[in-house]
Amino acid sequence: MLDGPAPVLEVSDLQTVFQTRDGAVHAVNGVSFSIGPGELLGVVGESGSGKSVTMMSLMRLLPSPPARITGGEIRYQGRDVRRMSDGAMRELRGGEIGFVFQDPMTSLNPVFTVGYQLVEPLRVHLRLSKSAARARAAELLKLVGIPDPVRRLDDYPHQFSGGMRQRVMIAMALSCDPKVLIADEPTTALDVTIQAQILEIVRDLRQKLGMGIIWITHDLGLVAGIADRVMVMYAGQVVEHGPVKAIFSDPKHPYTRALLATVPSVTGPRARRLRTIEGQPPILFEPPRACPFVPRCPHAFNRCRVENPIRIPVGDGHDVACWWDPATDEPRHV
Repeated sequence: MLDGPAPVLEVSDLQTVFQTRDGAVHAVNGVSFSIGPGELLGVVGESGSGKSVTMMSLMRLLPSPPARITGGEIRYQGRDVRRMSDGAMRELRGGEIGFVFQDPMTSLNPVFTVGYQLVEPLRVHLRLSKSAARARAAELLKLVGIPDPVRRLDDYPHQFSGGMRQRVMIAMALSCDPKVLIADEPTTALDVTIQAQILEIVRDLRQKLGMGIIWITHDLGLVAGIADRVMVMYAGQVVEHGPVKAIFSDPKHPYTRALLATVPSVTGPRARRLRTIEGQPPILFEPPRACPFVPRCPHAFNRCRVENPIRIPVGDGHDVACWWDPATDEPRHV
């Protein structure tokens, strides 16, 4: 739980399974977190760590079958998301919770104009007239920095650059003034200049609208600059969570430390060869009974091989799922 205002979104012990020809893959294993108004939570981890699947699960966007949420609670402003009807979920998505996908070219419909795709959610969720919705759509394009927004409403997605399409996606996600914005690696495919512009837009909108933001990324440098809290995921679990300063200055989990060690530096005292983390995240055909990081961990003890760690408080708002104590290089007595 967060201090201060009540969380807008709370997730508790979320579990998601994919049924495949080879068996059930346990992609999300007991994920818990919350997000408050105006807060930005950074979610980091390698590909395959469960970041995107977790967020798609809580929005009920995964196809069923093969995906199935098998446990846990998802609450938006106290409402049980798992028990909502399909109609209520459509109202929630795009209305009160916005979602920015990683690839705008596949998220925008190529046969409809950008204006049409912006106007329809406004008419559905806010019940605006066609003219009012079009005026609002032009305001949104201007808000995200697209020049000549009224004229560009009649353009198709292929007539926009990659950076401009991503701005359109942000405008669509923000169109109904959501309380929560989930951004799934929205700047990964963009050049550094466009990334910086989009991040500045998000900062401004966060201040203006007071919305909570969940930002999924591989970019630890980006998280350090924009997040309030960081959630580190591995094998569908949260292995470390805490304030951004604590995570970057005093990481407690070997995986977090390994991730930070991979951040490149070419100048100054931190200049070094590019490091990697040997091995791959596991594919889990059953819920993890031992710590899933054991095969890649330089600090694994016998307990790690037989018992999956619980999340242990290690500071103010800081917790870690690890039996190793970095202060003593000994097992924790928990």
